Amino acid sequence: MFHPLALFVGLRYTRSRRRNHFISFISLISTLGIALGVVVLITVLSVMNGFHKEVRERILGMASHGDVQALDGRMVDWPEAMRLARQHPRVLGAAPYIEGQAMLSHRREVTGALLRGVDPVLEPEVVDVASHMVVGALTDLAAGEYRIILGRELAEALGVSVGDKVTVIVPQITVTVAGSVPRLKRFTVSGLFEVGMGEYDRGVAIVHIKDAAVLQQLDDAVTGVRLRIDDVWQARQVAFELAESLQGRFRVLNWTDYHRNFFAALKMEKRMMGLLLFFIVVIAAFNIVSTLVMMVVDKQSDIAILKTFGASPAQVMRIFIVQGATLGAIGTMVGTMVGLALALNIESAVAAVESAFGVQFIDPSIYYIAKLPSDVQWLDVALVGVGSFLLSLLMTLAPAWRAYRTQPAEALRYE
Repeated sequence: MFHPLALFVGLRYTRSRRRNHFISFISLISTLGIALGVVVLITVLSVMNGFHKEVRERILGMASHGDVQALDGRMVDWPEAMRLARQHPRVLGAAPYIEGQAMLSHRREVTGALLRGVDPVLEPEVVDVASHMVVGALTDLAAGEYRIILGRELAEALGVSVGDKVTVIVPQITVTVAGSVPRLKRFTVSGLFEVGMGEYDRGVAIVHIKDAAVLQQLDDAVTGVRLRIDDVWQARQVAFELAESLQGRFRVLNWTDYHRNFFAALKMEKRMMGLLLFFIVVIAAFNIVSTLVMMVVDKQSDIAILKTFGASPAQVMRIFIVQGATLGAIGTMVGTMVGLALALNIESAVAAVESAFGVQFIDPSIYYIAKLPSDVQWLDVALVGVGSFLLSLLMTLAPAWRAYRTQPAEALRYE
């Protein structure tokens, strides 16, 4: 393919004016088709990466990177677990927590929620819930004051606001002379948070860890210790190393364990979308076959003359491979540059379209975001570019093989 003769003649065929203008038109269409396919692939994959990043950040706003739990669900020696976890070089913070199901009621409204007891001082070390507070602050929680922070959707479902009383009922019972009664306590709503995911905004309530311990009769025990790791993608490896260092005394989980199916579905969605969109490039690459087949027919006499002057069939084959590869390379490079420019400026591009046509693609009240997110991952860009070029190169083989088999005598018979 890189033989001087093949490069010279192939590149000259690519840029020369042809007697048959239809061939030039098909060449242009095939190049633009490949460029368009690459643009669409890079842009769509970047937008999907942006959505996935938004979802991941919202999940990690409430879920820690790692979680150390007792094997029986009741961790008494949690200070020791925190000490051992903090010794790991990749662990940035640790905080104890108590977690359990509860029922919240206000007047006639009743709903279930996950009741989470946290230490207001240590909790910001492991999650970013403080940055998602819309009313109040995490530090408003104080031991013995029985205050509660609700997700905004949960507060709306109960019909409460800051200052209202909420009755919290946990699935434990208290034995009295009148019989067994469920454990319940009235809490004062001191704040509201909004993460942007219904799983948390509608289903989580936060109280002080000591209040949760009293309510659930845990004394000095906790449910576990939550961890923040310097790199979320290394959470699985760090969890494995911590489990070994803790010598089986505790169970160590990571954030992917809690949302494994969800993130697996997102990954599968991205793969399938990329595969389907890649067919745009495949269809465009088929036009290269049409272009080269017509070129081979149009250049029958040239091929015959080249072979007569001593060019080998392999050299003739390389000429048309160079021509097809050049069309594919131009389309890929143009598409990559335009795709990167669009993906990096998708927010302003969408805003311009919305302003021009008076439409709104993303409703913040539904999606919790006001702009179209984009996260360009260079591995995706490289895979799209390399895949498009290799596909274009593959499509040149059949027409080039036809040129390889051209017989000079047959080609010049009617010249």
